Amino acid sequence: MAANSHSSFEDEYPQNDASPTHNSLKDEALDESYCSLGLKKTGSSYSDAYLTMQVDLHRRTDPAPEFTATWSNYGDSHTGYDVSPVRGIGDEAYLVSQDTTSGTTGGSRYATLAVRDGWVTYTMSYSVYLSSYDQDKDPPALADVTDWLKTDSRATLERLKD
Repeated sequence: MAANSHSSFEDEYPQNDASPTHNSLKDEALDESYCSLGLKKTGSSYSDAYLTMQVDLHRRTDPAPEFTATWSNYGDSHTGYDVSPVRGIGDEAYLVSQDTTSGTTGGSRYATLAVRDGWVTYTMSYSVYLSSYDQDKDPPALADVTDWLKTDSRATLERLKD
């Protein structure tokens, strides 16, 4: 998925994923591209966090009504998530986040930025899980992650227009 940018995450997670997952679909009604990769801090043997990106080009139907219904109401169908509209990215965007970390012993941090730009929809999601097995006890703050999601989503959408 060459158009996807995740460069904002590279300072925190400089090691490349040796085997990212890529899927794509090309159809008269929908073109879809998906990528999932593990994020590793320097010296990590295993992924410290995860990033997924999906871009859909809707060729037959306007995705706006369903996109709005899904993302603006996400908190109603998924308990414990914060949902807020984001201005200045695409025609419509929502940030969905959750932070259940308590101290440094457990929980998770999750954030998704969902963007609709015309008939293109794009989602970029970050997740990190703290457990007694993880070496990384200091994941980035959710505010930093959401800034990175916004920066990289803007860059991706610009590349898609080229």
